[in-house]
Amino acid sequence: MLNISGLKEGIVLDHIQAGKSLEIYYNLGLDELDCQVAIIKNARSNKMGRKDIIKIEGGLDHIDLDVLGYIDHNITVNIIRDNVITEKRALSLPKKINNVIHCKNPRCITSIEQELPHEFYLSDEVTETYRCKYCEEKYTK
Repeated sequence: MLNISGLKEGIVLDHIQAGKSLEIYYNLGLDELDCQVAIIKNARSNKMGRKDIIKIEGGLDHIDLDVLGYIDHNITVNIIRDNVITEKRALSLPKKINNVIHCKNPRCITSIEQELPHEFYLSDEVTETYRCKYCEEKYTK
């Protein structure tokens, strides 16, 4: 049995779809942080079969919940203080996201003006469809 020690202070991202942890790791910029990060891939789960888990030492200021909600809004965010889960946060699809996905329309202003942020807004919550703020190009997960 694998044993990863608990956190005194930090965040545990639980119920991550198996195989998605590295995408989350890089999109949240966890590779640039100077704190301990543990990634557990393909952990057994009664609810999901297999899941990934990420443990992050430190406060919630390291995590962009909108990016996390876009990648997978079914993830549970557990906040740990003094070795105890003190808060659980559920995620939802963000209404808008910046610089997570990029517009693929070659005529979009973001193709010409490279310094412009890639901004998308949620146009259909049921199909999880986002559209580019500038050209309305559709982006579906």
